[in-house]
Amino acid sequence: MKKILLTTIAFLISFYSFAQKKSQKYPAQPKLIVGITIDQMRYDYLYRYASKYGKGGFLRLRDQGFNHKNHQYHYALTVTAAGHAGIFTGSSPAINGIVGNEWYSQSLGRSVYCVEDSTVKTVGGINAKSGQMSPKNLLTTTISDQLRLSTNFRNKIIGIAIKDRGSILPAGHSATAAYWFDTKEGNFITSSYYMNDLPQWVKDFNAQKLPAQLMSQTWNTILPIDQYTESTSDDQAYEQKFAGEEKAVFPHQIVGKAGDAYGVLPATPFGNTLTKEMALAAIKNENLGKGEFTDLLAVSFSSPDYVGHSFGPNSIEEEDTFIRLDKDLEEILGFLDNWVGKENYLVFLSADHGVMDIPGFWKQNKLPAGVLDMTKIKAEVRKTLLDKFGEGDIIRAEENYQMYLNHKVLAEKNISIEQVFRAIRPTVLKFEGIADLINLQDLGNSNLNDYQLGMFKNLHHATRGGDLGLVVRPGWFSGRTAGTTHGTAYNYDTHVPFLLYGWKIQSGETSVFTQIPDISATLANLLNILEPNGCIGKPTPVTYAK
Repeated sequence: MKKILLTTIAFLISFYSFAQKKSQKYPAQPKLIVGITIDQMRYDYLYRYASKYGKGGFLRLRDQGFNHKNHQYHYALTVTAAGHAGIFTGSSPAINGIVGNEWYSQSLGRSVYCVEDSTVKTVGGINAKSGQMSPKNLLTTTISDQLRLSTNFRNKIIGIAIKDRGSILPAGHSATAAYWFDTKEGNFITSSYYMNDLPQWVKDFNAQKLPAQLMSQTWNTILPIDQYTESTSDDQAYEQKFAGEEKAVFPHQIVGKAGDAYGVLPATPFGNTLTKEMALAAIKNENLGKGEFTDLLAVSFSSPDYVGHSFGPNSIEEEDTFIRLDKDLEEILGFLDNWVGKENYLVFLSADHGVMDIPGFWKQNKLPAGVLDMTKIKAEVRKTLLDKFGEGDIIRAEENYQMYLNHKVLAEKNISIEQVFRAIRPTVLKFEGIADLINLQDLGNSNLNDYQLGMFKNLHHATRGGDLGLVVRPGWFSGRTAGTTHGTAYNYDTHVPFLLYGWKIQSGETSVFTQIPDISATLANLLNILEPNGCIGKPTPVTYAK
């Protein structure tokens, strides 16, 4: 009996020890979170270029992590600032206030840049304007802020990107630091919102002159060019050329311009390389993931957006950029494996928007697409207003496919927004490429289909939105006859990746419809912290170890 009792006790001790070890496999929270935003990454790139990817980058995240296959933007204007804000606030432009990269301010009488802040100064550079940036215009908290709050500000949050908005908005209001690239000087800078002097490690990083080294290269394909079978041939008239080039073809010479010596660098895959190196330097020098509390690094890779705008999704340039970015991601993940251990970091990856193919490419293949002639549309609208209401500057500004009306003139003439809307709608609808015109101040009575109507409601902010909004047809946009752009409510602009990998995440996928606000809601749920104060998302059906 005594022997049986001792055996039982030994078994229970052994079982408890095993269970305890198993429960300790994962910490209560990861040591480090890395939030990766790919600027202008459509969802299909995860699969389209998969045969060219290695096993340690995109495919590691996709196949060993959790893949949300039907992840969509929930508002109508899909642009960089709104996308980064949406991912990290779990909110919508109607709530967080980031309705575009720029918007028109009726009170100021001018266009406002999303992260402009005249009360702060450039830190780390001599260009006054480049550093006058902060998250002041963001009206809600981010998941980064909530993580800071949850630790009573005892952790570190750092944002890094070439674009200022790609660094500042994800890092949030309470960030330790945010750094962005000044293309005039070739340095990473910040603003006095965060600090009064650059840390020595950032000074040392800038002193390496890595941008100049990258600029000295010729951009040629990393693989033999005949292997880029996912793309059209290289010589296409509808692609944009670099300055000094006769054709938009490989090899590309990377030559700076007077007054903007490094402005072309972001439009090459070497901009991603620069961002990767800065991100790794931040992890090492700030000891991210080595402290008592969970740190967060927000990294935005801006170069795919510049490349995509110039050459389009079906170009060899874009394919080459993503093949190279895959290698950059592999290097980051490999570094994290050794830095904190595979079970101690959490990575999430998404994109701020997708992109439409170049209309010229679609027309070659008998697909419906085109470019709006906004100059002609505006002229016809103003003529209609003159004929209907007489002299007076009724339209004050146009921004983001929206018309901002002059409310003072409307009051003087006793004209309502609805009257202007009804007067010009028939004129606007005559133009090819226009699907509709809507009264943004009266969306409740719009005849727009329910799905898109919800997206415009999520977009419209009471004080930053316009009065009337253009709805373009699928495949159409304004502003470019060479290259392409984004900014609509259609799937090519709204369908983006959402991958979760690492700490507690079990491999899997879902085709359940999920939306951008769900990212922050899911992270808050995983970390057992409060979601951002404007969050409207829900945790997704991701599988993870308890």
